[in-house]
Amino acid sequence: MSTFSAEHFFNRELSLLAFHRRVLAQAMEESLPLLERLRFLCISASNIDEFFEVRVGGLKERLEAGIQTTGPDNLGPQELLDMISTRAHALVTDQYALLNDHLLPLLHGVGLHVLKRDAWTKPQTEWLHAYFEDEILPLLSPMGLDPAHPFPRILNKSLNFIVQLEGKDAFGRNSGMAIVPVPRGLPDMLRLPSELMPEGGQGVVFVSSIIHAFIDDLFYGITPVGCYQFRVTRNSELFVDEEEQGDLRRAIEGELVYRQYGDEVRLEVAQNCPDVLVAFLLKQFEMTAADLYRVDGPVNLNRLNQLIDLAERSDLEYPAFTSSMPRAVQKKDSLFEVIRKQDILLHHPFDSFRTVVEFLRQAAKDPHVLAIKQTLYRTGPNSVIVDALVAAAKAGKEVTVVVELRARFDEEANVALSAKLQDVGIHVVYGVVGYKTHAKMVLVARRENGILRNYVHLGTGNYHARTSRIYTDYGLLTANEAVGDDVYRIFLQLTSLGKVSKMEHLLHAPFTLHKGMMKRIEQEISNAKAGKPARIVAKMNSLWEEHLTRKLYEASQAGVQIDLVIRGICQIRPGVPGVSENIRVRSIVGRFLEHTRIFIFHNNGEPEVWAASADWMERNMFHRVETGFPILQKRLREKVIREIEYYLKDNCQAWELHSDGEYYRHSPADGEDRFSAQERLLETLTRSP
Repeated sequence: MSTFSAEHFFNRELSLLAFHRRVLAQAMEESLPLLERLRFLCISASNIDEFFEVRVGGLKERLEAGIQTTGPDNLGPQELLDMISTRAHALVTDQYALLNDHLLPLLHGVGLHVLKRDAWTKPQTEWLHAYFEDEILPLLSPMGLDPAHPFPRILNKSLNFIVQLEGKDAFGRNSGMAIVPVPRGLPDMLRLPSELMPEGGQGVVFVSSIIHAFIDDLFYGITPVGCYQFRVTRNSELFVDEEEQGDLRRAIEGELVYRQYGDEVRLEVAQNCPDVLVAFLLKQFEMTAADLYRVDGPVNLNRLNQLIDLAERSDLEYPAFTSSMPRAVQKKDSLFEVIRKQDILLHHPFDSFRTVVEFLRQAAKDPHVLAIKQTLYRTGPNSVIVDALVAAAKAGKEVTVVVELRARFDEEANVALSAKLQDVGIHVVYGVVGYKTHAKMVLVARRENGILRNYVHLGTGNYHARTSRIYTDYGLLTANEAVGDDVYRIFLQLTSLGKVSKMEHLLHAPFTLHKGMMKRIEQEISNAKAGKPARIVAKMNSLWEEHLTRKLYEASQAGVQIDLVIRGICQIRPGVPGVSENIRVRSIVGRFLEHTRIFIFHNNGEPEVWAASADWMERNMFHRVETGFPILQKRLREKVIREIEYYLKDNCQAWELHSDGEYYRHSPADGEDRFSAQERLLETLTRSP
């Protein structure tokens, strides 16, 4: 184990930044529909926001606390922050260059005009001024700065203006400066009436541009001589001392208020903002030049998302598709009858999430169903899953829901959800102190011929109808008795906190999942050393767990062939002679966010196929409640293996990680047909509307 040193491990934060770079590359891809390119640009901006809120915020916190411990990559917090600053600045520069030099001109060319202030016609200006006076001005609260009006508290990621002023105020004092916060209730963009676009096309304007244009109206008798956008990003991790809190829900509710005012980690300002104002802002927020990002365009590119909705141009988006229901399900009225005869494996979004929704709806209505148990991590607003659970409770079923209140950035929604569920008599449990409940499980207990039978759904992704259309995930519906017993035991542990007796099929974090994966890698090592074929194929979101990484290096040295499909963070360095020359790593970035967690072990010709709610990360293996479940039926194992091979064959949306740490994009070789895994799955598993 000691033969692997720091040079064999990539850094988590830098690997995550590399993923954000690959997302931005999608926005640069000229073959994609134009509005989809804009959407990828917005996604990359949102990703960077979260990166600063969580990863950079955590590093700064460690530095302030004097914590210099490093991971296996041996990078300290200050060294890492310096590297992040260099790479993040370059990425942001490329984001705005793409917007200004490519996307905005292309949008203009197809009749979508993002109109700047200096391009407004007189009728447009008059209409926008009237809109400002009626809809915006009454909501604005400019804050002049003087000893009686100190610098205001700025909300996390809120849009603000710093305004330079000349002249004396109503009390005869020199004004100098003011801050104008932009209310969050305002839209990001506004579409102009068609009659104001005499040359045709659609005209849209940033609401921030409207405020900027008519800022004079806020300062009667004083002259604004400069007006500049800025935005502050703050550390957004919640700090809840679970051991000292008698009520976790109330503790999280209290902490949510302070998320908006965490420590500052990044300052974004308009590129033309004078140095003196930038220095003033940096001083107010106690930040350095390394934390400053001057941007040539709208602060917060994610506001451009609204343009996609306002445009109503389906011709500039991906072609629509209709997810299909499994044939066996289509032929029967009762899902329970189908699942009793065979397992159903769903691959979302190609297979419809409606199957899962229908499973719960039928359970809610079925007089033979006595109880439903479910975990909820993220559900989204107006959830059809939640509606089914509420209907079940109202129908007299015994319903128990394990709600994870600490799902990052969904805490507020989950607090409200737990209250809603409790109001209709559902038993709500918040999981285990110190361990996020990340497992995706449903258990339906149904009485059949005087016997209770368990029906189970296990998944790799959340019970979230909207993200099921844009994330790839596997879900298994089964009536396998042993699997049902295993799931029941996990629910029993989550509610009673007792120990779990040995399970027959499932692996369970933080107890057996890590050991189970290590054991199966070791079996492949033994097979390779015995001269038998040995191979591991693993697909996941992230790989960042030192013991599993070291074990994969051992497997490579033993001759095991290892193919990893890892969307984001990857700790392992492939292709190092004598260490990892048998390891290949690729990342697929395409129309859908790759979210499946699948692990295939050759097992001397009798392949084991596992799906899981967990990535191979330290937090998943040791600090969360997770499930790993085997695909037991041969035809379904073969289906998974066939579909994973698509990802290994992809030469359009695949990026290969080299030993130098760089990702290189695949493209078809001369004479080679293009092949996209996601496109093949769309062709084979869905149908056009």
